[in-house]
Amino acid sequence: MAAQQMMNASDKLVQEAVDGVLSHSAHLARLDGYPDIKCIVDREMVAKKSTVAIISGGGSGHEPGYAGFVGHGMLAGAVAGEVFASPSAEAVLAAIRTLTGPKGCLIILMNYTGDRLHFGLAAEQAKAEGLKVEMVCVGEDVAIDSPGLAGRRGLAGTALVLKVAGATAAAGGTLAEVAAAAQAMADNIATLGVALRVCTLPGKAASDRLKDGEIEIGLGIHGEPGIEKTQGMSARDLTQRMLNKIASSSFFKLQEGERVVLLVNNLGASMALEMGCVTQAALTALQHTHKVVVERCLVGPFVTSLDMAGMSLTLMRVPPGAEGDAILAKLDYPVNAAGWPNTNAKVVPIAILPVPKGSSSSLDVATHRPASVSAEGLGLEAAIRAASDALIRDQEALNALDAKVGDGDCGDTVSHGANAILAELGTTYPLNDVAGTVAALARSVRQAVGGTSGALYDVALTAAAASLRESLPGGAGGAGPAAWAGALRAGASAVSKYGGARAGSRTMLDALLPAVAALEQAAAQGLNGVEAAEAAAAAAAAGAEATKEMAANAGRASYVPAEVLRSVPDPGAMAVAAWMAAVASSVKASA
Repeated sequence: MAAQQMMNASDKLVQEAVDGVLSHSAHLARLDGYPDIKCIVDREMVAKKSTVAIISGGGSGHEPGYAGFVGHGMLAGAVAGEVFASPSAEAVLAAIRTLTGPKGCLIILMNYTGDRLHFGLAAEQAKAEGLKVEMVCVGEDVAIDSPGLAGRRGLAGTALVLKVAGATAAAGGTLAEVAAAAQAMADNIATLGVALRVCTLPGKAASDRLKDGEIEIGLGIHGEPGIEKTQGMSARDLTQRMLNKIASSSFFKLQEGERVVLLVNNLGASMALEMGCVTQAALTALQHTHKVVVERCLVGPFVTSLDMAGMSLTLMRVPPGAEGDAILAKLDYPVNAAGWPNTNAKVVPIAILPVPKGSSSSLDVATHRPASVSAEGLGLEAAIRAASDALIRDQEALNALDAKVGDGDCGDTVSHGANAILAELGTTYPLNDVAGTVAALARSVRQAVGGTSGALYDVALTAAAASLRESLPGGAGGAGPAAWAGALRAGASAVSKYGGARAGSRTMLDALLPAVAALEQAAAQGLNGVEAAEAAAAAAAAGAEATKEMAANAGRASYVPAEVLRSVPDPGAMAVAAWMAAVASSVKASA
């Protein structure tokens, strides 16, 4: 069965995608001749022809390469073939004729046989017509130790060659100078890729080449098999392994103290979070293990492979002194090309600024454990520990519920908060001060937990602490069922006020509000702490269970169809029920 993809028809995908790019890129145009000629050009360069025209291209499926690199300071034009298929010599020749002026044309392409043949044939035909044309092939794949006659495959490092050549041309360089700059870069780059999932061709079934948990190192950008399959590993271990391979390759020996540029290329479907993690790991390994100077770091999709999940690492050697500085200046040269990140790529130490006074780290709450903890304080500590342990224990169960009605991270969120609380409970909580301890709970949550759940628990605990401070003598001890009922009522009211939910909205309030009512009733009847806590826990559990039949009108669940929600309790309410039950058990054990 063909994989689901957003397209109209696989045989029209490339030309419709090209028109999609052109429709919002005023500086670009395409040559007439669809569908056989898919050539994207910079309109100003066509009109002026005042610099060396740089042309690249190849099969589609590697976007933003190559159309995304067309613009002042980079490519004059790009010639696109069908997915993973070289464009015809006729299409390439059309681009050369359109773009070549008195200063000539440089073709830069990846080293693949079909591209060499079609672009080479077009170049020879153009020369026969009297046009000045040169060609540079880029092959920097370190996965191939002995490439034979075919040579090494071209990969994402080609983007760096295009950038340096484009800046050289924009500065007025001659054809010989631009070609020499491109060749020098091509001779000093090395790339290695890895895939967690191989690409899926448009209209075709997804590949099953990689089993669950497997990764493939050294594969090509058309999905060609790599040099090895292995089990998945951490980003740190993976990048170290790949950089060791690059640094020790037969044609790219990395020496301590050298200057390099790092390019971290998204092969198509890797998360930005993954790319950031890989980048940090790669920079650390280069700087501390290989002991080289990383002058620039470029991160993003440069040369992709359709929807491949994975990345490639490219190193470009930078010469010492002024020669290297000139190359870096060319990499920094601003371009009018959508696919190139016009950002400051200089590698600098991570900047860390102090937290301003008066922020969350400067709350007016004691931040140390008393030398002697009262019985009430020890009981409070035990209850907090029990509640935290329950949330950590139920992490996966809550995630499973949330995956059905939300984004699947409720358990992760509350367990993260619980771990933060446990990390500080024994050292920074003023346990003899009940109100201060609840305020400390709010501080722990505020500092450690983001998202909606973190904010709601923070506001609830902050309001509860204020209520306890008001209702207890000095806010310190002697908190019975009435004081805790008032605190939870204040917390629930704050959640409703700032979160917008109310009873029956299918949220944490549907467990919290019944618990508050049960506590208030227990206080009115004069029940002791154990009886009141058990009544509150039972009410919370019943309230959480009742959310199965509720329609959601707050939170992410409000966007989920009713038939999906039916019979699934709200994860936030279930979390409240879990910690309420743990508190009740702890109170009983401490009595």
